[in-house]
Amino acid sequence: MSSAWLLPEHIADVLPAQARHIEELRRRLLDAARGYGFELVMPPLLEHLDSLLSGTGHELNLRTFKLVDQLSGRTLGVRADTTPQAARIDAHLLNRRGVTRLCYCGPVLHARPAGLHATREPLQFGCETFGHAGLEADLETVDLALDCLAKLELADVTLDLGDARIVDGLLDGHALDDGHTAQIVRALAAKDASTLDVLSQHLSAPTREGLAALLRLYGGIEVLDAARAALPTCAPITAALDDLAWLAKHIQAVHAGVRVGFDLADMTGYAYYSGIRFAAYARGSSDAVARGGRYDEIGAVFGRNRPAVGFSLDLKELATLVPTRPLAAAIRAPWSEDAALRARVRELREQGETVVYTLPGHEGEAQEFDCDRELVAEAGRWNVRALVR
Repeated sequence: MSSAWLLPEHIADVLPAQARHIEELRRRLLDAARGYGFELVMPPLLEHLDSLLSGTGHELNLRTFKLVDQLSGRTLGVRADTTPQAARIDAHLLNRRGVTRLCYCGPVLHARPAGLHATREPLQFGCETFGHAGLEADLETVDLALDCLAKLELADVTLDLGDARIVDGLLDGHALDDGHTAQIVRALAAKDASTLDVLSQHLSAPTREGLAALLRLYGGIEVLDAARAALPTCAPITAALDDLAWLAKHIQAVHAGVRVGFDLADMTGYAYYSGIRFAAYARGSSDAVARGGRYDEIGAVFGRNRPAVGFSLDLKELATLVPTRPLAAAIRAPWSEDAALRARVRELREQGETVVYTLPGHEGEAQEFDCDRELVAEAGRWNVRALVR
């Protein structure tokens, strides 16, 4: 017997109560982005593969579904991340000379799930700023990300800051291939000292010592002073530590309830980022609820390598952490062909009320609306009355 109703692994329907919850959160996030001056874009789900994988590294390639376009014969991809599409829109469709702020919210598809219980169809919300290389854009991005999490009423938010330039500075001058570099980054992220020691044995002594020191450089603001003492002095590392201190000062001044920390060994997305990177965590989540940073190389394949910084989050995952708001009040109406009743229902709906007809034979059924009032016929008029429960 065919199981036509079964969905692929890590793919699931979103049922009414959860869909309502997610949609309410989506509107809050888009309103927050609009308040910062971000413009909404809706890129296609499908694109040429080389465009989708622009500047994103090997990891995104593994997560991207691929197929052949029967019209052109070219390889297409189903987007696993919307950021490259935003970069393409900025570079070729808008082609502005100044700052461009874009936001989006739509499904992405992953060939491999990120975790044991993760969906392969996240609902990705994100904001990207193009055209400004200064820290002002980095700070605005972090501010917006934290404001978005505040709009969702997430509790106990922690912001973890790092910078890709620190590892770049340590490895500068060493002829390492991408695979070797990726192994070092994974060992740093896993705090795997023994593997890191093996991978760095042929590197210079200052680089080996600096990489080993990164494993200990996590915690509060004191980490930055410890890093200045433990890491080699070079321009990229000094600039990164100075920028992290500047950002932390301004973030703590505005977001007093957010704990700001540093983990200089956590290089998640290293191949993607070119500078400041951040991850936000909240109570109840086993992983970051939002990630972002600077990725100035993202537009290179489009011939317009503009400065870029942004963040994204999975709205489906976040929805599991945010308390569901009570159902909105609604009005129950009996089904009738009476023209006066139908006119009254239309009038109430135009006023913004939810009016649900009780279809014949279904009077006792539950539904996804809190009907606390009903329409009743009184003296030739249809009036709204409180529903006796």
